[in-house]
Amino acid sequence: MTHIELGLDTFGDVTEGPDGALIPHAQVIRNLIAEAELADRVGVDFIGVGEHHRDDFAVSSPEVVLAAIAGRTSRIRLGSAVTVLSSDDPVRVYQRFATLDAASNGRAEVILGRGSFTESFPLFGYALDQYSVLFEEKLELFAELLKEQAVTWSGRTRAPLSNQHVYPKTDSASITTWIGVGGSPESVVRAAHYGFPLMLAIIGGNPARFRPYVELYHKALGEMGKAILPVGVHSPGHIAETDDEAREAMWPAYKAMHDRIGGERGWGPLSRAQFEQEIVHGSLYVGAPETVARKIAATVRALGIQRFDFKYSAGRLAHERLMRCIELYGTVVIPRVRELLATPA
Repeated sequence: MTHIELGLDTFGDVTEGPDGALIPHAQVIRNLIAEAELADRVGVDFIGVGEHHRDDFAVSSPEVVLAAIAGRTSRIRLGSAVTVLSSDDPVRVYQRFATLDAASNGRAEVILGRGSFTESFPLFGYALDQYSVLFEEKLELFAELLKEQAVTWSGRTRAPLSNQHVYPKTDSASITTWIGVGGSPESVVRAAHYGFPLMLAIIGGNPARFRPYVELYHKALGEMGKAILPVGVHSPGHIAETDDEAREAMWPAYKAMHDRIGGERGWGPLSRAQFEQEIVHGSLYVGAPETVARKIAATVRALGIQRFDFKYSAGRLAHERLMRCIELYGTVVIPRVRELLATPA
């Protein structure tokens, strides 16, 4: 088995304080920076910070938070999870991540996606009926910007560029860029077309059902004459000392988050049986370190992926629990996953 990168993702979920009350957004962000510092110390490869524009998530500008993390860490790679390119400007996204790359000595990555929420569209004046064209055109422009040469481009969704250089340039002459995909074959093929690594957001159901997407990606790369590129998976979970402790800690926070978002989208309330089913057979990585390590290793083997990003924040789950989860992930789960993968199945 080739080397596997093991990262963390967070959306900056607003968490509970010791008294059970929600803590302010500013404190959530400070706590997130402390969580990233710990992740750096315990050997996590990557931390991704999501972009949202709603009251239950504190981070609307991941690059600023990542820059603060860069100044307090030394080795962990820093990226978004995801950057909602459709409602942003590709030039500004490139500039912000190029600046982060400089400040972090080359540790910046960007994961581009459409996002699973739509609050940013009216906030920044974009029409939802342009959902597809916005992403397609802006991704095309971003791909040109990554070449770090003069850009000439025109489209329907922003002003054209004519032989325009964009600054700052990076030391490596590019920024590592992934495409985040939630389950669209068209998005998989689009990632192959631009030669971007593929990040699969798997938040429900058996992870093995995504194997056809990995195969489609590899097939598309081959047909386009491109080299094989990394595939990653983003999935949620929680780690504690025992399986029972992890389940009991995550259940109320995860249910509240699921039902709140589900109420906006027409989902039914989450039952405890459904929660347990996702842990045993689906895409919730919840349990003691050995349990979670074995499940991550099984997913890596089933899909043939090169990176797994563990979404460790879960609604109101307290900062202290998140810190212990990160510590166990870095010191126990990561070494154990690599040990399991080094042994023939």
